[in-house]
Amino acid sequence: MKFFPYITYFLIFGFLCGGEPRLRTLPLWPDLAPGEVEGEVGPEEEKPPKPGEKGILRITNVSQPTLTVYPANPAKANGSAVLVCPGGGYGILAYEHEGTDVCQWLNEMGVTGILLKYRVPRRKDRPKHEAPLQDSQRALGLVRKHAKSWGINPSKLGILGFSAGGHLSVMTLTSFHERTYSRIDEADDLSCRPDFGILVYPAYLVDRTTRDSLFPEVVIREDTPPCFFVHTGDDHVPAEGSALAYLALEKAGVVGNELHLFPFGGHGYGMRKTDRAVSEWPDRAESWMRATGWLD
Repeated sequence: MKFFPYITYFLIFGFLCGGEPRLRTLPLWPDLAPGEVEGEVGPEEEKPPKPGEKGILRITNVSQPTLTVYPANPAKANGSAVLVCPGGGYGILAYEHEGTDVCQWLNEMGVTGILLKYRVPRRKDRPKHEAPLQDSQRALGLVRKHAKSWGINPSKLGILGFSAGGHLSVMTLTSFHERTYSRIDEADDLSCRPDFGILVYPAYLVDRTTRDSLFPEVVIREDTPPCFFVHTGDDHVPAEGSALAYLALEKAGVVGNELHLFPFGGHGYGMRKTDRAVSEWPDRAESWMRATGWLD
């Protein structure tokens, strides 16, 4: 199956009476994504909630990745944008509380949210993050290609991820020196380096048993962008991953990092409010973005 001709298509919700901007959705690739085999996964679908769950949207079998633009209101827009990567163990995408809700929160700060629907589940005989990394790199180039028409400053483009999406964000933050796929068009001539990262309980950074060093695939250098981290001590995904990544950034001389380790809160809370202190993380992230100049 081929995509529509490679032009931006729109999911137009219109300018509502409150003046809300329209959403734009476009495919990442003009044809099959790199390495894709048609029919390798089933049709894209939503997974039903688990017993007792409310407000949890899971999407799986994504073979035609997209990005959806949530523009900031022009009255408060500051030119910043953030590529949002939902989590889901590289098997599904937690598309609401780690996706659409995040973009709406970003809009409240005058930031344009860019929701990435990357390929899941993991492809056979490929590293878990290989196809998603191609998608995130391609997405950053596309955003910069359209930056002027979308009211975005191409030098104020960050990435935010949860769990597996946090791992994808880390790989994107550290693997920007070259594309992981062959050039498609002029969007691939533009930088795929995020300007900053927000990492919420990022997964797959350390071995869950030893927890004493980052995996070799995580290579942090002096040109790695600054990052904000959130994790809890009772998370089954080790908080040492966030702590060690933070320390590696500091040792590399990267300026402007921030780390928050809370005692309780578990995993997968996303934007949902609970009675745990970790629910304050969006406020802390906003303060960090303001202090580091991304909301100027």
